[in-house]
Formats: sequence, structure tokens, C-alpha cells
Amino acid sequence: MMLVISILMGIVPLLGIAWTIATGTITTVDGLFMSLILLTLSAVFFLNAYWELRDRGALAFLDKKKVAAAATPAATPKVTTTVTTKDTTKETPKATAPAATANAAPPNAAPANTAPLNKDPKPEAEG
Repeated sequence: MMLVISILMGIVPLLGIAWTIATGTITTVDGLFMSLILLTLSAVFFLNAYWELRDRGALAFLDKKKVAAAATPAATPKVTTTVTTKDTTKETPKATAPAATANAAPPNAAPANTAPLNKDPKPEAEG
């Protein structure tokens, strides 16, 4: 229901702009600002309708990258270790660690908002 109301309330301001153009008052300052206000109202309601459609999954065709990525799973390399005994050769899978994120800091890095440890607490007097 909210989707229908948002679409209707997005169309009404556009009809107001058409009326402003039809009466010829679009060339006045009042007509210009009325059109800008009505366009803003229309944009807000259509944005709400877009969010409603996206939440319902009706716009899934717009996410081509996500659909393509879901259709073809990423290939993960299989790491194996070869164990050779006298009689047989056996391959056993190795546990792999998850990939680190691109913006992760190294484990020994200090937080960004801390001062260096070797800083002198008293500034030197310039002479």
C-alpha cells in the first residue's frame, strides 16, 4: 500500500508543474520556485517508491554484478599436501586461512589516533 501511495504522491507534483507550464507562470520567479519545490517533493516520493521496490526484490534485474557473481561461485584453489610412504602416495587437504580484508591493519600496527611512543613530552625551544 505504501508503494502505491508513494507513486501517486510522486505523480501529483508533476501534474502541478504541468499546470504551471500550461498557465504560463513558469517564466515568473514564483513559477520557477514552485516548480523546484514540486520537483523536490516528487523526487522524495519516487525515492521512497524505489526503496520499497528494492526491499521487495522487484529491482533484482538492476544488480547485474550481484546476479552474475551469485550464478558463478568464485573458484577457490585447493591446497593439498602429498604424503609418500613406502607403498602408497596420499594427498591430504590443507586448511587454508581466510583472506584478509583490503583495509585491515597489520597485527603489530598502532591505532591511527595514538601518538608515537618516542616523542619528547617537552618541545625544544627554538633559538
